[in-house]
Amino acid sequence: MFKFFILTFITCISLNANILQDAINKAKAGSTIKLDSGIYQGNITINKALTIIGKSDNVIIDGLNKDTVIQITSSNIILKNLTIINSGNRMDKIDAGIKISNSSNSVISNCTIKNTLYGIELAMVTNSIIENNKISSKDVDISLKGDALKLYYSNNNKIRNNEIYNSRDTTFAYSHKNLFSQNHIERSRFALHIKKSHTNTIEDNHIIANSVGLIFAGAKKTTVQNNIITNSNGKAGIAVLVKGVSDFRFKDNTLKYNNKAFYIDAKHNETEIKRFFTNNDISYNNEAFHFHGAIKQNLIKNNTINGNIEDVVKSVRGNTTSKNIVENNYWDKYAGFDTDGNNIGDTSYKMYQYADRLWHYNNRVKFFYATPIISIINFILNLAPFIEPVLLLEDKKPLLYVGS
Repeated sequence: MFKFFILTFITCISLNANILQDAINKAKAGSTIKLDSGIYQGNITINKALTIIGKSDNVIIDGLNKDTVIQITSSNIILKNLTIINSGNRMDKIDAGIKISNSSNSVISNCTIKNTLYGIELAMVTNSIIENNKISSKDVDISLKGDALKLYYSNNNKIRNNEIYNSRDTTFAYSHKNLFSQNHIERSRFALHIKKSHTNTIEDNHIIANSVGLIFAGAKKTTVQNNIITNSNGKAGIAVLVKGVSDFRFKDNTLKYNNKAFYIDAKHNETEIKRFFTNNDISYNNEAFHFHGAIKQNLIKNNTINGNIEDVVKSVRGNTTSKNIVENNYWDKYAGFDTDGNNIGDTSYKMYQYADRLWHYNNRVKFFYATPIISIINFILNLAPFIEPVLLLEDKKPLLYVGS
């Protein structure tokens, strides 16, 4: 496509001048605007196909702490190599660094977005790319921050290789067939929250030191693979929370040093396998699998479950274990034998809930966790149980060695 080039701006444009908005207004659709180093006044609107490129790393667009810094209402927009700062503080208006609506085939790349309430909001955006950006929020309490990325009714987008720090959440709502890949998210509340969004792929991300790593609520046909999720902390401290999903495939991921590796809330009326956990490394967490309600309709296979304080926790009484496929996992707590040398235990690994797990139902009992009295009670119940323990999960083919 032929593009008309606007003359390069001079360095250090006055913040009081609307020279950038004037240039946008005068530019023909398809033009490229190249910016020299300097500070440009924000609160601009782009309503035609344009490319805006910073010629150096010192091109700053300043929103002056009001409204959204850059509003995009057209398709075929390219923003590259810009520093975007100082949005407004209005949650009700979703003040953001960049806000894109009713757009397709746009690209935001190599931009730094900081001291903005929301980072980038996409509403009804398709076939666009958000890549190689650095996004952080305002220096306020985390509940007062906005989302680093917010997708709403936005489909077929690629979000990759971004760095997100100190923001609230990254959210997908009613957004389908998106790729979220090779992003680094740190010190946020929910690193990625996907709700009522289907056929998304989450892969090769590094998610560290967030309250919750990944949340999936009402999501269908989701693939989560090759991610590293570590050090989820705070009151929740959950690496992966799953609720109301179907055809959920979680494979080849690493979950370490979290309070809870998985928090799984299954629907009581499920009749077929809904969640597939395969080939994951689930190690050195407080709890590996925490089930709220029923333990049912899960496939758990070929995982390494090692060094966790608890392998399986169930936090609500009733709803006994139902249909699950659990096999070929390595459990470091398994104490069986392998007489035929096939690396599979001769007996199944059954995970029970004994008396020392009563704190799962009553947090007041947790005060006595790991005390001698609870340990003695648990030893007696294992040796000669006078109260029938609760069977939580059974791996019928436990592995004795990892990688064999």
